[in-house]
Amino acid sequence: MTLKIYGIAASRASRPLWVAHELGLAYEHVPQPYQGGATRTPEFLALNPNGHIPVVDDNGVLVWESMACALYLAGRFQGAGAESLAAVNHAEQAEILRWSFWAVTECETDALTFLMHRVAMPPERRKPELAVQAAHRLLPALRVLEQHLQDRDHIAGERFTVADICVASVLAWVQRAEAMPQYPRLAGWLERCLARPAQIQVRALARRSTPS
Repeated sequence: MTLKIYGIAASRASRPLWVAHELGLAYEHVPQPYQGGATRTPEFLALNPNGHIPVVDDNGVLVWESMACALYLAGRFQGAGAESLAAVNHAEQAEILRWSFWAVTECETDALTFLMHRVAMPPERRKPELAVQAAHRLLPALRVLEQHLQDRDHIAGERFTVADICVASVLAWVQRAEAMPQYPRLAGWLERCLARPAQIQVRALARRSTPS
């Protein structure tokens, strides 16, 4: 069996890569870039007709969309060399699904805007006011997660799961936002997630895939 993960680690492909490293999976990493038309070739469009990374190829089973990739791998490889990241009951599954989708619908757009205009884009192209506005729009969502974490250390259940990966992978983009100190439980949870060895390994992959 061959498991392949397509996409440079400095992209949303970091999500399935993080799951793979948490579970100790043997996989082939295809560091597919997203620039320069690389995802518009006939070969890549045969994997994902939308022309986006990441793509997971599990011995011919194709999965796209980064959150779907992460959730698929967690469910597919339960207990592969590590404690399972998947739900162990219906209540945990409900938490995993709702918070993973919450991260996309309530946070990702503004988190990405903040990242691009505060860090990622060349300074001459940044519009600081857009980063400020995005951080302000995130406050209600961050408050919801802060309240959720008041009596728990993880998003779902009593252990680290794929829900923590899905949500942390989005909120990592705004870790330096001025709003974060207002939410100490959220900030502490995010710091712990990003300090995990698997996440550190994925960041190392990302540095190698980012031009200096």
